[in-house]
Amino acid sequence: MLERTLNQAKLMFIVGFLILIGQWVGYGLSPLKSISGTLVVLLIAFVALKIRELTPNLKFPAFAWASLIALILSMPFMPTSKVFLEYTNQVNFLGTTTPILAFAGISVGNKIEQLKKLSWKVFLVAILVFIGTYFGSAIVAQIILKIQGII
Repeated sequence: MLERTLNQAKLMFIVGFLILIGQWVGYGLSPLKSISGTLVVLLIAFVALKIRELTPNLKFPAFAWASLIALILSMPFMPTSKVFLEYTNQVNFLGTTTPILAFAGISVGNKIEQLKKLSWKVFLVAILVFIGTYFGSAIVAQIILKIQGII
């Protein structure tokens, strides 16, 4: 368990470094200014991983735990909201997606044999997800633009 925790901490350090570089290169944000917000985000991710490990029978993914923790910390009536939002507003969250997607790609790459067993089913699911996302986005955009009187 300790070895796993150390490996997760190392990974969080690498991800944090990549996020800071992405903030600097992609959005012109100072890494020194963004470091506190990045540390808060990484701490939440680390806590979410630990909660997930401690509740193996509960089928609740780590990213959902992280979202729930962040939601609770940022609620206006919480004493943590002002400080939490002050730090996390220093991070452009679109810039955090690059290392996350890179690790997701590596994760999928490590399971290529399992994906081969699924064969055409993966392709079908991917197509349905793409179509659903496209039409879902189009419907939401249509409704919002109609409400605003733009179309």
